[in-house]
Amino acid sequence: MSVSVVIPCYRSEKTLPALVERLHPVLAQQPGGYEIILVVDGSPDNTWQVAADLAQLHEHTRAIRLARNYGQHNAIVAGVRAARFDVIVTMDDDLQHPPEEIPKLLTALQDDVDLVYGVSVEEEHKAGRNIGSRGLKAALTVGLGVPDARNLSAFRAFRSFLRSGFDLITGPHLSIDVALSWTTTRIVGVEVRMEHRQEGESGYTLRTLIARAIDIAVGYSVRPLRIVTYVGFLVGLGGLVLVGRLLWLYFAGNTTVAGFTTIATVVAIFASVQMIAIGVLGEYVGRIHSHGMGRPTYVIRDRVGLTPAPSPREAERTVVR
Repeated sequence: MSVSVVIPCYRSEKTLPALVERLHPVLAQQPGGYEIILVVDGSPDNTWQVAADLAQLHEHTRAIRLARNYGQHNAIVAGVRAARFDVIVTMDDDLQHPPEEIPKLLTALQDDVDLVYGVSVEEEHKAGRNIGSRGLKAALTVGLGVPDARNLSAFRAFRSFLRSGFDLITGPHLSIDVALSWTTTRIVGVEVRMEHRQEGESGYTLRTLIARAIDIAVGYSVRPLRIVTYVGFLVGLGGLVLVGRLLWLYFAGNTTVAGFTTIATVVAIFASVQMIAIGVLGEYVGRIHSHGMGRPTYVIRDRVGLTPAPSPREAERTVVR
């Protein structure tokens, strides 16, 4: 089984050398060969120089430098599209995902399994981020129908043919987990050991995870529109009930209807629902506009030890032929 390990890199100049040194002896045991692809996602520090030096030093290591910071998932896709081997493993650059645990993922990748997630037996982060992570996974399960989303993590292994499901995806908004769920339901989780972050602080906070959940829900599903429709229907029923009550009071001779505060509150609720609906529609229209402008998923600035991969449009022409 040949393996490509894709690592999105951001502010990781201090951890990359140790990570690569630990990866090589683990991956060297794979009989089919291996490669390590370091994708530097517009990091402002010296991460690119470190990655380029590692690619020149180690035969099986390659480095990609993106033109700017596009986001973790976009960087992963850049590496996945450049991968050349049968199985693709993705992991973080901060040593929280031990390279020694990769064989567990590969062992779980049996004939009837296409995608394996490494699941920590303990909480990995602070309470705020853990709450946000659980909320994001719940949104993926309920809102988008992603199977068994509670097992999702950035430590994953999957068969390379799954990337055909998102080879032609363009635009800046991307979720690799949703894209993978489009191509297979043969997904399992396996318990792995996680380590503490070695350097710096994670860029993911409760706020960014909530924003990520909204981004995924709007970008990959029409269910938010349906929810707004259902809420509008329920609010409309409530309005009809209120009108019926007012008419009954009027014909009963009570022309001065009490409860101005209640009526004002109901009107405010109706206005709030309308504004939410307009906001959801605006998100969809904004994404259509963004895609219409042709904003790229990523742009590769430099490569070391890696031949240029075909662009999505070139891949599209190849598929059509």
